[in-house]
Amino acid sequence: MAVTFNGGVVLGADSRTSTGSYIANRVADKVVPIHDYVWACRSGSAADTQAVADYVKYYINSHTTELGRLPRVKTCANLMRKICYNNKDRMMAGMICGGWDPYLGGQVRYYARSYTHQ
Repeated sequence: MAVTFNGGVVLGADSRTSTGSYIANRVADKVVPIHDYVWACRSGSAADTQAVADYVKYYINSHTTELGRLPRVKTCANLMRKICYNNKDRMMAGMICGGWDPYLGGQVRYYARSYTHQ
């Protein structure tokens, strides 16, 4: 879940990772940092969403180093969306990208969603 307010964004998630009815991990971090002021909420396959978040974090760090400025939240969300869409037939992931940038302030973007049906 993510909510904007006057000055930023609040992101929250549960902490359980399950495999069917069995709880595999009670203290999973489902809200992960992408950059200093941009975070992602992960839902779906833990392996898939961790991989997507790690790729986006890597690309955004390279992007900000080249530009010498903070990344836009929209850029981070678009990267998530493209990675999930391009792999939609191979992964189960639902991700929320939220954060603050100096261009549009606090934002929540829910772009990345991909579910495989077998």
